[in-house]
Amino acid sequence: MPFSLKTTTTSSLRRSQTHYFNLNRNLRSRNWRMTTPPVLSLALPSDTGRVLSIQSHTVQGYVGNKSAVFPLQLLGYDVDPINSVQFSNHTGYPTFKGQVLNGEQLWDLIEGLEANNLLFYTHVLTGYIGSVSFLDTILKVINKLRSINPNLTYVCDPVMGDEGKLYVPEELVHVYREKVVPLASMLTPNQFEAEKLTGLRINSEEDGREACAILHAAGPSKVVITSIIIGGILLLIGSHQKEKGLKPEQFKIEIHKIPAYFTGTGDLMTALLLGWSNKYPENLDKAAELAVSTLQGLLRRTLDDYKQAGYDPSSSSLEIRLIQSQDEIRSPKVELKAERYS
Repeated sequence: MPFSLKTTTTSSLRRSQTHYFNLNRNLRSRNWRMTTPPVLSLALPSDTGRVLSIQSHTVQGYVGNKSAVFPLQLLGYDVDPINSVQFSNHTGYPTFKGQVLNGEQLWDLIEGLEANNLLFYTHVLTGYIGSVSFLDTILKVINKLRSINPNLTYVCDPVMGDEGKLYVPEELVHVYREKVVPLASMLTPNQFEAEKLTGLRINSEEDGREACAILHAAGPSKVVITSIIIGGILLLIGSHQKEKGLKPEQFKIEIHKIPAYFTGTGDLMTALLLGWSNKYPENLDKAAELAVSTLQGLLRRTLDDYKQAGYDPSSSSLEIRLIQSQDEIRSPKVELKAERYS
């Protein structure tokens, strides 16, 4: 049975975090050898939360955790990253080198946190995952964290491919569809991924809305198809089913196309949707407006900076100007408004 999802109020979040901290404090007091200071994100819980982000990492550039962690921190979240891969740079460059974390190594990290009573999280965020074994361990992690905090929010970007091309082994699609989607609180596929998860070909806005309804039935209360092209127009379609069995509130945002290709934008978009939807839990359309507006402002800045440097932006993929866009992340100017479906 899919996990029952309910909006957690700030007061109940603080009560559960404080209870967890007090329990750990009592455990520490029984052991005279324990001299570690308290974890302040547990002792003094914030209005936002504590996020475990399991994604890729690059030394140079902004994709995966490098694209997601900093914006969430700017929005007030404590973020603990686990790097599923550590590469010199993203794979779009001529060469790259680095290491890949396997499922056993991921679980070792979780056990290390658990041994020190550090496993209370309000959110988990996942992005690109390249193997079935690692994805299976992710599911194990989610279940472990929900045994500690039943109100854990799991935000999943099911990165599988785009524009008709699959980036991961075919068997991952089945695992996402049968095991991951039922555990997710929010799902952020693109058009191709939504089609893979639902088996529905999306040729219209109505198809996009139907795909969201199919995904709601499988588990997540919030679904955002982050990019759909209908008749040459780029759209975001969002859907929030506030209670099982109720008709979801659905909306669209028409997005201005920017004439360039950027890396890390999907990872950034999902992080922003997590950040803003937690601040506006009953208004997914508002959260999406803020996320889209942030991304648009950041991409315009990136494009302008490349042009200023004398580089032709159309000649290759561009690294986003994340650090230089702090103002856009903290206080986005909403120019693109959501239009609710009746």
